[in-house]
Amino acid sequence: MTANANARPPHRGPARLGVNIDHVATIRQARRGVEPDPIWAAAAAELGGADGITIHLREDRRHIQDRDLRLLRETVQVDLNLELSIEPEMVAIAVATRPDQVTIVPERREEVTTEGGLAITPRRQAVAEAVNRLRDAGIRVAAFLDPDPAEIDAAVALGVEAIELHTGRYADAREGRDRDAVLGSLRDAGARIVAAGVGLHAGHGLDYRNVADVALIPGMAELNIGHAIVCRAVFVGLEAAVREMKGRIEAAR
Repeated sequence: MTANANARPPHRGPARLGVNIDHVATIRQARRGVEPDPIWAAAAAELGGADGITIHLREDRRHIQDRDLRLLRETVQVDLNLELSIEPEMVAIAVATRPDQVTIVPERREEVTTEGGLAITPRRQAVAEAVNRLRDAGIRVAAFLDPDPAEIDAAVALGVEAIELHTGRYADAREGRDRDAVLGSLRDAGARIVAAGVGLHAGHGLDYRNVADVALIPGMAELNIGHAIVCRAVFVGLEAAVREMKGRIEAAR
């Protein structure tokens, strides 16, 4: 495996929590109104202890809007992590806005939510151009990947600072032997990422019941969680829901 020029020591201590507020915007866009406002959601998440705010600016603008990104960049006090595709026009928006981190993800118009990790090897040149453009703008770059050794090695070779493992298969697996097998693949992938000196992140489908085992993967630095927290917030409020998730992650250590 190619060594990463930006190698860093493994993360110690509980994983940071990035709160994805896309679904707050989804509720707003259901009526094309102004409420609930993702800007207020980010503030509540920060009060609940979020270490970062994550948003996905999709090409079809189905939830987060350009206005949201602009105002969040001005108001968020913790790290702002922007998920987006590698299409040049989307990368240009990131370069102009300068979030703390960009996580490059695959995107299909017909999908309900992101269905898997980014396939770097078939589009290596296009991905490399996006990564270089973002890094030249001083933005940290992460890649959202399945736990596939070839894709991990390809991302490391491109010089990304972090790799976020797609945990959808883990979340969907039946508890017991099936889930344990998927968890094993995540642990193996995590070890490969950490050994390369790249930040280890994870996300997709994580909730209050299944987060602990992923949080315990050695070197896990960041977990990005949205849907479960917003669902919980319907009953207890967003600040409390974030605090609860943060507690689950910290208790796992």
